[in-house]
This record gives sequence, structure tokens and C-alpha cells, in this order.
Amino acid sequence: MKLLRLPSAKQIFPVQTFANFSSDSKKWNSTPNPNLKITNPTLLLIESCNSMSQAKQIQAQMTRTAMFFHLFPVSRLLSFVALDENGDFRYANALFSQILEPNAYVWNTVIRGCVKNGFHEMGFRYFVRMVRECVEMDKRSYVFGLKACGGLEDFRVGHSVHCRIWKVGSARDVIIKNGLIHFYCESGSLVVSDKIFRESEEMDVVSWTTMINGNVINGLADEALKLFDEMCRSGVDPNEVTMVTVFSACARKGDLRVAERIHAFAEKKGVRFSLNVMNAALDMYAKCGGLAKAREIFDNMEVKDVFSWTSMVNGLGKSGDVELAREFFDKMPKRNVISWNAMIAGYSQNNKPMEALGLYDVMERQGLNPMESTLVSVLSACAQSGYMDIGKRIHDNYVKQKRIPLTVILGNAFIDMYAKCGNIDIAREIFDAMRERDLVSYNSMIVAYASHGHANKALDLFESMINLGFKPDDITFVGLLSACAHGGLVKKGWGYFQDMELYGLVPAMEHYACVIDLFCRVGLLDEARELIRLMPLEPDEAIWGAVLNGCRMHGNVELGKFAAEKLMNLDPKDSGIYALLASLCANKSKWSDVRMTRSMMRDKGVKKTRGSSSIEVEGEFHEFLVGDQSHPESKAIYEVLQEVLFFSKSDDYTSCTGNIDACL
Repeated sequence: MKLLRLPSAKQIFPVQTFANFSSDSKKWNSTPNPNLKITNPTLLLIESCNSMSQAKQIQAQMTRTAMFFHLFPVSRLLSFVALDENGDFRYANALFSQILEPNAYVWNTVIRGCVKNGFHEMGFRYFVRMVRECVEMDKRSYVFGLKACGGLEDFRVGHSVHCRIWKVGSARDVIIKNGLIHFYCESGSLVVSDKIFRESEEMDVVSWTTMINGNVINGLADEALKLFDEMCRSGVDPNEVTMVTVFSACARKGDLRVAERIHAFAEKKGVRFSLNVMNAALDMYAKCGGLAKAREIFDNMEVKDVFSWTSMVNGLGKSGDVELAREFFDKMPKRNVISWNAMIAGYSQNNKPMEALGLYDVMERQGLNPMESTLVSVLSACAQSGYMDIGKRIHDNYVKQKRIPLTVILGNAFIDMYAKCGNIDIAREIFDAMRERDLVSYNSMIVAYASHGHANKALDLFESMINLGFKPDDITFVGLLSACAHGGLVKKGWGYFQDMELYGLVPAMEHYACVIDLFCRVGLLDEARELIRLMPLEPDEAIWGAVLNGCRMHGNVELGKFAAEKLMNLDPKDSGIYALLASLCANKSKWSDVRMTRSMMRDKGVKKTRGSSSIEVEGEFHEFLVGDQSHPESKAIYEVLQEVLFFSKSDDYTSCTGNIDACL
């Protein structure tokens, strides 16, 4: 076949220039080369291509005219197929195999395509082939090779590329140094990335921005902002990407004053507020509690994308205004999974579990696959409402079928959901199945055991946790002390309370409440009152409620009346206080006190709230009020209830009635 001669460089480059780069675009050629001007009709078709069917037609034309056998045109076609959002990487892989002598640009393009499409291992293999086939690499070859390594879990792979960079003498190049900084930041090795950064002879805006972003993605917002201040003092001006990163750091920090200062600085410096920058500023204010400013930015945006709308939904949801958040959600012209997640999380976080579950059902019916964070919010709603069937369905459909891995965060959510829905055994199965566990995992399981009355299992798990090197926190001891209270373990509970100091913890109100509840349950009412007297904190409703309940259990009318008086001062409209006090007085035949308590309720306009409970049976919820006989199975239910009460009363309840030493 006779090859046609391609147009010369001067013929190719003098006419078409490309529009200004927009970071919002997903086009493969959205970053223009200012020197690139194209006149060849076939090449112009490639530049404007927007579908694979067009790309294949162009390839056929190039093959017919022999343009396919020249590197420049085929490299442009490969770039579209490998990098554009409308491309097809599998086709790009096949296309690459047909190029006889690919140059560094072509190799870089296919490695970059691997990274963009999530095929990091394949990208690294292409990089290794470049080394083995002695392809003359340029600086971007190493940058894309490092990006491929960043998606692999093996840190040593990227380190081997670093060694290769040293071997070929390219370690001083600023672009390669920036690639190394990015790789080590993504790998969590901030010490190494900082060392490379500080040893650089030249630090451009990309170097600073990469290092700042590294601190942000590793959760070090304060360090990121310190680096930004240092960057500004060094005379390097931030660009749009820098400001997106710094706004993200402010969002993580959650300090509105810092956010306002950084925003004012960006405006003073004349940074162009592109859509990405405005979205970052909007998100920052929403997460820092500056919703008025966030709304102002949103209303003034000429162009809004799904991120803009989602940031408002997320900010309003976190602030508690879920009604307005839902209005924004319903008005969104386009939604993605993150948008749905923001609204579901808003409902779940604001104690509206039924709304969260209802919206999740709509999301599923629309065929959207949830994210891990979506499932965490839904599981929280299941825990709040008792809808275990939905949580179990998520467990079966996503975790057991390996559609979503059982991460630490998701595992903790499952433990909490199953425990609060009453299935402690499956909660423990989830705990045992987790490959990794954090302190929250142990705390969740300890609290679950405590709430189900398995005191010894909670304490055994605590000992295992300590033996593995975990350091307990405030929540750990709330779980432990609660377990001891439910189990009547006075000696161990008092010991754990005193041990808090060994772990550098100062008892909070919740810890005092647990210990006082423990004392009151077993009849150590005098010791409970003495501990209240010695407390450095003013006792709250939980503490006086524990005392009143203990007095009712053990018949101490005088202390009970004192505790009730304290509770009435704290919350005079709580009908439960009056009910407990009346029950205590009635048990001791103090009928005048009972009448006085009821009179106080009438005078204060307090109405007794009817007790209620709910249960889920085969996916259907049944709610019952006190004395309710409206359920069609009421007769059978009450018969079973009478049997339960009969057997519960047959069990002896032993308590400590002397001083604390008798129980210890």
C-alpha cells in the first residue's frame, strides 16, 4: 500500500485555536496547547469528535487514506478514545496494540487512560513495558507511572518508580518532583512527601498546591492552612486549583471566621472564580455553618451544576432545616448518587428515619446504586426506627454479594443497626467478620452488649480490646459503666470509674450518671447521694432520674421526693417524673402524697403521655399504646403478656441493702 504524505507541521498548525481551558469539562482536549492549530479536515473531525461511532468512522477514513500509520493523527484518535468521557478504554487498548512504533506521547496517553478509567495495575504494567522495551521516556511518563502506582495498595511499587527516577537522574525536575509529592501524599506518607517538597530547589504553585492538598486528604486541615500561609509569604500566588484545595481545608476545619478570611484573600488576589472555585466556596460556607453566605453565592451563580445544588442540600440538612433542604432537592434539574445521599443523610441526622427510608426506597426504584455513605445513613435510620428488614436486605444484597466491601465504617453501622433492632447475635457476627476494627467498632459492640444486659460479655470484650493495644475513650467507659449498672456489678463498675484517670480521662456527666444508676439499682441510695454531693458538676436530669427510679425500686420516699423536686425544677412538663413519684408514694401507702402529686400535675397543666411501643413482624410495623385493644390479635397478645409477667415475677431479685462495702 502506498502511504500518502501527511501535511507538514506548518500546514497543520496555522488556523484553529482552542477555547480557554475549563476545569469543569471532561473533554480529552479541554486543556489546550496554545501552539496547536489544525487545518487537516480529518484531524479537525477528531478534535470535535463526541461519540465512539464517530471515532470508528474517522478511524476507517484514516485507514483508507493511510493516515492511521502516522503517529500524530493516530495519537489524537487514541487520546479521544482513551481519555474522553464518551470514549471506550477497551477499544483504546486494542487501538494501541495496532500502533507499530508508539512514541512516549502515545505510551503516556494509554497509561493516563488506564488511570482515568481505574485500571491502575494495567497502567503500571504499561509503564514497566516502557522500561523493558527501552522507550525514551519524558518527564510525564514518570508522572503518569506514579499516578498508576497511586491506585495500587502496594506502596513498594511506587517506591520502585522513585528509585528508577533517581537512577536516570530525573529527580530534580520540578514536574517529576510534583508527581512524587502527589504519590506520597496519596499513600499517606506525608513525612516523605514533605521531605521531597522541602528539598526542592524550585517550588512552583503546583508543588505548594499538591502539598496543601496532601494534608487535606489526610485530614490535616490546620497543617494545610499553615502551608497556604507559608506559600503566600514566599511570594507564590495561588491559582484556581490552590483555592479549591484551601477552601476544602476550611470546610474540613469548620471555622467560619477562617473561611471568611480565606475567601476575602482570594477576592483581593483577583483569583478567577470559576464554577469549580465557586462550588468549593459554596461547600465551604455550607459546612462551616455560614448558610446565609452559601445561599448568597448560590443565588449569584450564573451557572449551577449538580455539585452546587448538592452542597446547598447538604448544608441545609446538617443545619437541621430538612424541609428547605428537600425543597432544593426537589428543584434540582439533575441529581446524582451524592445528591440522594445528602438528602437521606439530612433526614437520618435530624431524627426523621421514616423519611430517610422512604427516599432510599425511591432511589432504589430509580435504579441508582448507593454509595457506602448512603448505606451508613440508611442503616442509621433503620436503627432509629427499628426497621431491621431493610438493614438485613442491605446486608444480603450489598455485603454478602460483595457489591460493596464490609469496611470499618459500614461494619460499625451494621453493628449499631442490628444491636438497636434487637439482634445482638448478628451484630457480633458482623463484628467478627470485619477484617479491620477501630475503637468505634469495639465501643459499638460494648454498648450493644450493655444495652442487651450482657454485662460480662461487654467486660470481656473490653479486656480483649485493651490487650490488642486500643486506648479507651469516654464512650468506652459509658458502655462499660452502663453494662455494670445493668448487671449489678458494683465492684467492677466502681473500679472502672476510678480507672478512667489511668487513661487520662476525666469523668463526664454521663459517667457519673452510670455509676449513680448502678448504686441506685442495687439499693446503695446513700452512697449515690454522697457521690452526687462530691461531683464537680451540677447533676442533670439523668442523674436525678436514676435516683428517683432507685427510690421507687427500694421504697425511699424522702429521697425520692427530693429527687423529684430537683427534676421538676429542671423539666416541669415531664409527666414521667410525676408518674414515678406517684408510684413510689402509692407503694408506701402515702395516699396524701399521691393526691398532692396529681394536684401538681393539674396545676401545671401536665398531661400524662401514654406509653407506646412498636414491633416489626415480617416487614410490617405494629404500634401499641397502653391499654390498646384495637389490634386484631389483641386477645392473644394479652394472653402471652400475662404469661411473660407471671414468669418474670417468679424470678427473685437480690439487691445490696447495706453499705457499699457489703457489695464490694
